[in-house]
Amino acid sequence: MRFRRGRTALSVLAIATTGVLVAGCSGGGGGDPSGSAGGGESGELTFVYLGDADQQKAFNALFAEFNKKNPDIKLKAQGIPAGNWADYSNTVATRLAGGQTIDIIQVATEGQRLFASKGVLEDLGPYIAQDQQLVDDYWADISPKLKQFNEEFASGPNGEVLFIPGGFNTMVMYLNRSVFEAAGVEIPADGNWTWEEYLAAGHQIKDKTGAYIQAAGSGYFIDAMPWLTTNGASTFNADWTVPTFNTPAAVASAEMARQLVAEGLSPEPGGQFDVEAAYKQGKLASLTGGRWPNIGIRNLDMVDETVIVNWPTKVANGSPVGWDAWNIAKNSKNKETAWTFIKFLMSKEAGEYFASIGGTIVPARESVAASSFFLDNAPEGSIRLSEAMDYATPIPSIDRGAEAQKVIEEAWLTIISGQGDAKSTLDAAQAKLESLVANK
Repeated sequence: MRFRRGRTALSVLAIATTGVLVAGCSGGGGGDPSGSAGGGESGELTFVYLGDADQQKAFNALFAEFNKKNPDIKLKAQGIPAGNWADYSNTVATRLAGGQTIDIIQVATEGQRLFASKGVLEDLGPYIAQDQQLVDDYWADISPKLKQFNEEFASGPNGEVLFIPGGFNTMVMYLNRSVFEAAGVEIPADGNWTWEEYLAAGHQIKDKTGAYIQAAGSGYFIDAMPWLTTNGASTFNADWTVPTFNTPAAVASAEMARQLVAEGLSPEPGGQFDVEAAYKQGKLASLTGGRWPNIGIRNLDMVDETVIVNWPTKVANGSPVGWDAWNIAKNSKNKETAWTFIKFLMSKEAGEYFASIGGTIVPARESVAASSFFLDNAPEGSIRLSEAMDYATPIPSIDRGAEAQKVIEEAWLTIISGQGDAKSTLDAAQAKLESLVANK
């Protein structure tokens, strides 16, 4: 389904659009700041990613472009069809523990702390130093927040550099211009609106057109976290050591999500509501997501009918953010070759190439995110996806992330479907999360 109801398998093009990653293990020094990474290396690289066999097609464009300059390197991709990033991370960690050799691993935010705790990744610091010019060029072109988050949440136990952050996703709303116009509701010119204004718009749209304001869902990243962060709340505290899922602000956020369903502004969750068809037919006024709805919007020929705005706020602008990062596994026997591949991914050239052919992630390089490669054939306001990094909150991802995600999503679904009140449901979920932290 093109319009995903959760942050699960960001397509492999998502990874490519990063134009990023860095820091593998290399013998080279200096390096061309463009990261072209051509010449000389040979061998086979094995890397794993979240996805099924169909996503292998997306990798083909990546391989073809890379192999133009590196024809002697064979890239061998292995997709793992896990349901979400947390399950994927557990699966890869188990494979490594069992002795499987992997050169490069795709790891999103939800799995980075887990991998950092397992001791299976190289310290990249010495290799970064050997290509400092290239790396400095990359650092200078990404959000300082992204670099900061990587240091805070993905370093090794002794401060080792294990990951370099890649492309990311924040959360915004894609508004159906025709539905808003038909209902006589103005789209906020500066992209900002409040919860109250959003509710008022939803009622007017429902009364005038019969359309829903948004679909209902219980995904951790796409549904729960936007309502929490726009009310100054989250599932955990800033360093992910203490659950905060039942604070008054979190309860109010869950009640807001429930209110949309209870007042008929969102369809009941769990049904067969066709998001794509409803948006095309004017029965749905908005899509919620990161960059990934863009491909579906293009396929529906609705780019010009869509405007991106920030998520409505109660306290201040808020959004979760999750980012991809790559690395070199300790048991890799092809570190220099892996570094050659990663230098290609870091380059502005690669970022522009993949942004231009599509993708479901925001390029890490700000110069690419602000360029025509990313903004052409995309809804008005697409730059807000990149700008949201300034106020975004990293998606809390503890070591036992898969279990925590299940607790959070089950509680959210219970609330929005009217099967339990927000306070008692979040109190029960809070107790479960506290147990996961205490017994990690």
